[in-house]
Amino acid sequence: MSTELPFVVRALRLEAAGVLSVELVPADAAAPLPDWTPGAHVDLVVGDGSTRQYSLCGEPGAPWWRIAVLREPAGRGGSAWVHDHLRPGDRVRLRGPRNHFALEPAGSYLFVAGGIGITPLLPLLAEARRRGAASRLHYFGRSRRGMAFLDELAPYGDRIRVHAADDGPRPELRDLLDGLPPDALVYACGPSRLLAGLRAATEAAGRPDRLRTELFSAPVPAQPQPAGAFTVRLDRSGVEVTVPADRSALDVLLEAGVEIVNDCHEGICGSCETRVLAGAVDHRDHVLTAQERAAGDCLMVCVSRAAGDRLVLDL
Repeated sequence: MSTELPFVVRALRLEAAGVLSVELVPADAAAPLPDWTPGAHVDLVVGDGSTRQYSLCGEPGAPWWRIAVLREPAGRGGSAWVHDHLRPGDRVRLRGPRNHFALEPAGSYLFVAGGIGITPLLPLLAEARRRGAASRLHYFGRSRRGMAFLDELAPYGDRIRVHAADDGPRPELRDLLDGLPPDALVYACGPSRLLAGLRAATEAAGRPDRLRTELFSAPVPAQPQPAGAFTVRLDRSGVEVTVPADRSALDVLLEAGVEIVNDCHEGICGSCETRVLAGAVDHRDHVLTAQERAAGDCLMVCVSRAAGDRLVLDL
């Protein structure tokens, strides 16, 4: 489970209409700031005690962390709490960092951002440049007024393409793949419609394995996924519980008094990742890569299940 640490709000800045960046330092000035790598995110404990995931969008190695929060009027209240209540000097609690969106080795990269999806891509773009890899970024938004960090992207010159809807016609997603080397990787973060379009484009181009995504919400499956009951054995305590077909392993484990960090219940945040010691996994998350799924040594207990009748977990 991730360690929860106290932080202090160092500074706030309005980066675009409705987008507030928050700089954070450890509450204990003598405490070391945990290391992180581009693509990582943290869990912020908001006013009601629940958590929200935000990508780290500053520079690894800097003496503070930075996140950016889009005010979501139709959200669950976390973004409104950040915008309306957080002020410099306030104390907050963070968990993490965790990284399921790390930059894998490749000869070149195509980055695609939609709106606030620019946040994890900022440090990824900088890391690609540090590695000397060819890269370009296409940044989509409704208007430039609401697109954060345009000033920080300006030094990249023609490697950045900004596509604001109110500027005129925007390119088709399939056209972004034109001329892309076969070994290139595509990293994308943004609304589900954008990611679904990119997934379709990469599949049509015969490159579905080259796409890496960070989701805002879990996609709705085309049809219900079959589920059966299975047994979970907790290796450390020897306790066994039965997970019925209509319940998640997370819910059953929490009911049994097992402490597991969790938040989204959709398989997109990675908070509830748990080590698997034995048994085959029916992975249903949207976090793990194909290679990580094939390894079968972890699962997201909020959505994934046993592929057989039994799992042994490191709990």
